[in-house]
Amino acid sequence: MAWRNLWRNPRRTLLTMTAIAFASILLVFMLSWQFGSYDIMINSSVKIHTGHFQVQARGYQDDKDMRRVVTDPAEIGNAIAALPGVKAVTYRANGFVLVSSRDRTYGVLAVGIDPEKEAALSTLKSIVREGSYLDGKDGGEALLGELLAKNLRVRVGDELTVIGQGRDGSVAATVLRVKGIYSSGQDEFDRSSIQIPLKTFQDVFYMGDAIHEVVVLADTLSGVPRLVAETGDILRRQGRDGLVVLDWKELMPGLVQAIRIDLVSGFIFYLILVIVVAFSILNTFLMATLERTREFGVLLAIGMAPGRITRLVLEESAVMTLFGIAAGVFFGILLTAWFQEHGIVISGATEILRQYGLPDRIHPRLSWLSATLGPLCVLVITLLAALYPALRVRRLRPVDAMAAP
Repeated sequence: MAWRNLWRNPRRTLLTMTAIAFASILLVFMLSWQFGSYDIMINSSVKIHTGHFQVQARGYQDDKDMRRVVTDPAEIGNAIAALPGVKAVTYRANGFVLVSSRDRTYGVLAVGIDPEKEAALSTLKSIVREGSYLDGKDGGEALLGELLAKNLRVRVGDELTVIGQGRDGSVAATVLRVKGIYSSGQDEFDRSSIQIPLKTFQDVFYMGDAIHEVVVLADTLSGVPRLVAETGDILRRQGRDGLVVLDWKELMPGLVQAIRIDLVSGFIFYLILVIVVAFSILNTFLMATLERTREFGVLLAIGMAPGRITRLVLEESAVMTLFGIAAGVFFGILLTAWFQEHGIVISGATEILRQYGLPDRIHPRLSWLSATLGPLCVLVITLLAALYPALRVRRLRPVDAMAAP
């Protein structure tokens, strides 16, 4: 009976189902787009800064003490590189220094990198805009961020004087030549660090073979928790109790916070969308109920229980909603899957994205969560919206209902 009642006014039924389906399609696609953009943000950040996870000395993340080091890093790095799902491993050492040009002096972070391994893990090589990347043959060379180069008023080929404190507490000083200038698109990174060959760093800062970070890049973001656990097992087997494994969330808490804020703002927008759809559906259900007031009065007069009429109205609403959501999820998945495969090119932004080491196509990421979360919200709020018309029917009196115009 509920199914037959829906098609007494097919235009209204189809329009209502279409509205529900459109909201579901939009939610499936937008949630997938949002999750896909987070993957790009995370992967672009880890390839410039931190990797997916790192091995450090315990406490180094909170207190960048030069003496908190990882000794014999190759033993750890080789064991991690042998794990399935690991894409690249590199080593870094860090020290806060004063960098002076002919005109100016700034305090920055000097990062010692293995040029070959770093190129396999990070996007640093691809974002060098002037000069060239480190080749590791000449130890007295450095890479600078574009903003730092402007602040120091230096160009490729100019010399820099670097002064810091070595691992043993002595003064560490050297003269470096600017080999290249990079631009990552992240102002803080471009103005606050220089990159020098790891061997040069270890010699200048009296590090021996020690480093501060074993940096690891995984094949996929979803595989990071497993690799972190397996790396922890490796450290325990090697008796490295003084070392810890930190994933990208612990290394970049600011990025995690930014994603959470964006998620909240996105969900507020989606909630507003669902509420607007719910009010339009409430209006449809209410009008359909008012038009059938006399019909409900007759049913009550011949002995049908009010509860059965209420259930009938709710079943009509549920059937309409479920069909609309099913169609929306189906077409939403098809649409998202197509764009997930082919990507979306943002017109006019391709060159800008390439400059910052980002892909020129944005790919949504379809998952069970993105495919079901939005439609489930539509289902719940729509069924709640249908309660008012259904409960209104329950309060009808047969005489008054049959007398309605």
